[in-house]
Amino acid sequence: MPITLRLILGDQLNSLHSWFTQPNPSVRYLMMEMRQETDYVRHHIQKIHAFFLAMRHFAQELKQQGHRVHYLTLDDPSNTQSLTAQLQLLIEKEGVEKFEYQLPDEYRLDQLLKNFCLGISIPSEAVDTEHFLSSRDSLQQLFAGKKTYLMETFYREMRKKYAVLMDGKEPIAGKWNFDHDNRKALKDRSLLKKPRLHAKQVQHISQLLEASGVKSIGNLDPDKFYWPTSREESLDLLHYFCEELLSNFGNYQDALTTWDPYLFHSRLSFSLNSKMLSPLEVIQTVEAYWRGHQEDVGLAQVEGFIRQILGWREYMRGIYWAKMPEFAQLNYFGHERKLPSWFWTGKTKMNCLHQSITQSLDLAYAHHIQRLMVTGNFTLLAGIHPDKVDQWYLGIYIDAIEWVEITNTRGMSQFADGGIVGTKPYVSSANYIKKQGNYCSGCAYQAEKKTGEGACPFNSLYWHFHARNRELLEKNPRIGMVYRTWDKMGNQQELIDQAEYYLAHLEEL
Repeated sequence: MPITLRLILGDQLNSLHSWFTQPNPSVRYLMMEMRQETDYVRHHIQKIHAFFLAMRHFAQELKQQGHRVHYLTLDDPSNTQSLTAQLQLLIEKEGVEKFEYQLPDEYRLDQLLKNFCLGISIPSEAVDTEHFLSSRDSLQQLFAGKKTYLMETFYREMRKKYAVLMDGKEPIAGKWNFDHDNRKALKDRSLLKKPRLHAKQVQHISQLLEASGVKSIGNLDPDKFYWPTSREESLDLLHYFCEELLSNFGNYQDALTTWDPYLFHSRLSFSLNSKMLSPLEVIQTVEAYWRGHQEDVGLAQVEGFIRQILGWREYMRGIYWAKMPEFAQLNYFGHERKLPSWFWTGKTKMNCLHQSITQSLDLAYAHHIQRLMVTGNFTLLAGIHPDKVDQWYLGIYIDAIEWVEITNTRGMSQFADGGIVGTKPYVSSANYIKKQGNYCSGCAYQAEKKTGEGACPFNSLYWHFHARNRELLEKNPRIGMVYRTWDKMGNQQELIDQAEYYLAHLEEL
């Protein structure tokens, strides 16, 4: 019987894919745990656990449905640890007559598989992952001939295309975006809910990684692994979000607090990025819940959540495929500094960074404002090389896959793309961080102080960043007020000197 070999990558765990509609005895699926993937960047220990657990569960489900699955664990003696070497070996050993794969979401794997297919003697075919709501090139087509790709324009087109939160051809309540209603600081601790956790034993994975010598970052208690690693658990987390968290999500999605690491965030990003859940089912579930509970859930809450998935997530993927591989080399400001060593330990006197980094190391998680306006804000102000920032973000977060990580990091966070993703650099002084929560309480530095002993580094670094990059930024219409303010300030040299001192002593902050 002619054999067709189909490859399933670790982030292609989509049980709804048409591949799996019906078992076919002539089709064999290949899944494998590889040092190629554990080692290309140093990943968080929980991230590796999550992918291996989810992959194993998915493979077992396929087998139970009658599909033929060849699954290679990391320690399998026949595992070459190389994707193309393993494929070549199986094709030759099993007499495979056709090779098929789902389009990868990472440029490096896309190129690897394209080149592999050019070098084999059997037919090959690449199919869609049937996951995303836009094609790889849809963003590029929408903004053909334009330098800037406005997310809001793309988001509105997606709302219309999928009839999400629409009243005919118009947005519900006549408004597309409720972002201005989504910026509150959390002041009432009693609003917080216990997170829905999916505890499981992971000692077998921990022992495997240790025995194999896989290097990782971050922390893990083998008795306290809580991430969803199956479609069933992911759906449970989705329903919990709707029932318990959605009513406060929008209001406090930008809040910073030491009270709780998750606040009202869904924690669905790993389930989405591994494709255990589809974005459309998440969006439709959330909208349906809102429509049936409008007395408890405001429109601003649900729109803010849907915008992140239908707008931002799809938009970032479009940017990735429109601009790679050149995007990965962009460094608009020419930044060259190394990442301070405390990014790997959390041992810094700046409490906002200590809280955000320690949480990331402990949980492989931080929400978007912690990533953008705390860690990202600091690395941009401090002039850290975008390569170093990329590697840290790609490794430390459980949901980080390059297509979504690099566009957020090098684009939105570091403005290394010069304005493709964002219309201005997202930087702030201590004032923003203090306004958004309680991170400034108990800090060794004073948020209100700009210079002198105990002055918050964010304050002088903010002005130093704008002063040194004036030629690149002054003509940006969204930054003009900053330079008008700077020109009126009488303590410019004090701020520059303070910032220069901090930049020379980043390891001591």
